[in-house]
Amino acid sequence: MSPLAPRDESHEVERYELDEPPLHRFQIRYDMHRREFVALLGAGLVFSVRGSVAIAQERPGRRGGRGEGGGRIAQRLHIAPDGKITVLTGKVEVGQGSRTQLTMAAAEELRVPVERILLVMADSAVVPEDGGTSGSRTTPSTVPQVRRACAAARELLLQAAAGEWQADAAALRVEDGKVLGPGPGQVLTFGEIVERKFKDGFDQEIAPGVTVTASGWKVLGTSVPRVGAEAIVTGAHRYPSDIALPGMLYGSVLRPPAIGSRLVDVDLAPAKAMDGVTVVRDGDFAGVAAPTSLRARKAIAALSMTARWEGSPPLSSSETLYTHLKERASGGEGGSGGRRDGGERGSVEDGLASAGKVLRESFRIAYIQHAPMEPRAAVAEWKDGALTVWTGTQNPDRVRGQLAEALRVSRDKVRVIVPDTGGGFGGKHTGETAIEAARLALEAKRPVSLQWTREEEFTWAYFRPAGLIELAGGLNAGGEIVAWEHINYNSGGSAIGTPYEVPNSRTRFRNSEAPLRQGSYRALASTANAFARECFMDELAAAAGADPLAFRLRHLKEGRLRAVLEAAAKRFDWDGRHKAVEGSKTRGVGLGCGTEKGSYTAACVEVALEESGRFRVVEVCQAFECGAVQNPANLRAQVEGSIIQGLGGVLREEILFKDGKVLNPSFSRYRVPRFKDVPKIEVVLVDRPDLPSVGGGETPIIAVAPAAANALAAPTGVRFRSLPLRHEKFRAAGARV
Repeated sequence: MSPLAPRDESHEVERYELDEPPLHRFQIRYDMHRREFVALLGAGLVFSVRGSVAIAQERPGRRGGRGEGGGRIAQRLHIAPDGKITVLTGKVEVGQGSRTQLTMAAAEELRVPVERILLVMADSAVVPEDGGTSGSRTTPSTVPQVRRACAAARELLLQAAAGEWQADAAALRVEDGKVLGPGPGQVLTFGEIVERKFKDGFDQEIAPGVTVTASGWKVLGTSVPRVGAEAIVTGAHRYPSDIALPGMLYGSVLRPPAIGSRLVDVDLAPAKAMDGVTVVRDGDFAGVAAPTSLRARKAIAALSMTARWEGSPPLSSSETLYTHLKERASGGEGGSGGRRDGGERGSVEDGLASAGKVLRESFRIAYIQHAPMEPRAAVAEWKDGALTVWTGTQNPDRVRGQLAEALRVSRDKVRVIVPDTGGGFGGKHTGETAIEAARLALEAKRPVSLQWTREEEFTWAYFRPAGLIELAGGLNAGGEIVAWEHINYNSGGSAIGTPYEVPNSRTRFRNSEAPLRQGSYRALASTANAFARECFMDELAAAAGADPLAFRLRHLKEGRLRAVLEAAAKRFDWDGRHKAVEGSKTRGVGLGCGTEKGSYTAACVEVALEESGRFRVVEVCQAFECGAVQNPANLRAQVEGSIIQGLGGVLREEILFKDGKVLNPSFSRYRVPRFKDVPKIEVVLVDRPDLPSVGGGETPIIAVAPAAANALAAPTGVRFRSLPLRHEKFRAAGARV
């Protein structure tokens, strides 16, 4: 989809994961410098996994990392005559550990130490297009592709050595970059085999049934330290905002005074009069490039003095948001995703009519920002009509297309390079910063670095969608759920279906006219839907006079979700601690669970309530299962990070806006969790080596918010149905809850 095309608001419920969030509405499109593959990697053998097109002949839309093998020359693996091993992927590293995991996958199949693998990521001139780094897809999709390619290469090296020695390949083994034969002194390095057998290159299909190492892992399954960690902690690593080129200028862009404003007129002369400043006006876009960032900001200040804007801000504000979302919702379902996530079973109307008790409640989820450590940044350079951009994005191929569209050049004239980036959390799928830098560089005829300020990041980047969720549930005389209805307005349909056994259920997602720009976020709508569902489950349990844990287990079949719930409750000592705080006005415990992206999680939380009504999350015990664990240390870090990020939405994170202006666009006013907010965290990793590995970067965030809200119910005597957690009972006193 063109970044300039109008959005079709009828597409499926997970639209923000499957499609890009909207770019700013540039009114017009702006009317390779490419490192050759061999120059980067040197002479040697390339084992390929997909596609019959060489790297310099890339066709649009190719998906080099998908499928079950087959194809040829897809730039996945390179072995040089000196034995250097280079593995290639279109995935990016934004702190989640994918560089280490993919390196481990290659090392496992090639039987070499991790240190022997050089992983080249996200350089569109040399890597296959593996899809965006989102949706927890690296583990289930790209890791198997890397493993198949490397396993196929290993077998080809064995066969080549067997032919050299006239031996049975089954009698040979691969170890530490060498093939070892059965006889004394029979040793060939990978490099020697390449130089002897494949001087003119290698071209062979990768069989779909190529066998990867199924058991007895030597690298996978172990806690491998993060690749590149030393450069990060010493400051040697260059993030996108650190990229510097000879003769580079610094860019800045004139921003509207409010969301919804468009530029009608501006006097460019004062900025053009500044020494060394290039000024661009192109429809709604106005920006500058200058020798220093300070001069660029002064030039923008000069432009802002004469800029004239027109347009209407969004109709809604933070105070009227949820009424707005419901009143401006579409009447239909949210497409195929709603059907996939639950749809309708039985008759909800009949179930509610037969119920002895019926509960109806609504839940509210605020807009929140991704707040990455590194705001958006890009460096753009034009040479001989071709564009190279260094930027931080989770979807380099999409950004490449957006650049080609906006600058009116063909895709093969655009190269996107993504250095390991300082955080994304679903917030860096679009290429607005890259487009702005490229437009300025085109006019200035020199490289341009453009870095968004924190205020720009908070105001003009997209947000996690806000949502209103309405739930209804009915209980029979035995305290069992006989009817369930879940309607989500605006925030999305992921994880909307209940995992509990209910004979009559219905789920609906309805698009709404969103007042703010919104898009992907870690676990996206499952954070909202799990919060509402798990809080409502506690309310139903209370209505049934049941323990929250026992009530959930009564409605769960044997399986993976039940297993993590029992694991968390056991480690937390739910029965003992739940009884210990019974009747307390200062302590409470709660739990929540859920499944998304093929993985399962459950959390138990203890909170402490202060006299003022403020509360602290004292402890979080969380169990998580995502199939076979490939790197326990990194997975544990992912779970811990998810918990802390989830606490942000519990405690304070909320975008406040009015009249088209974000009212808290800084860390002093938009408060993410501080060190003092971090509770004791205990993580229980449930390893399932009998199951395929799936992603662990998203699902662990969904259970902590409902568990904390449920923990507050007993000591406060009220139910919390909004994120961040607050209640009218405490608002007058200025309490956090």
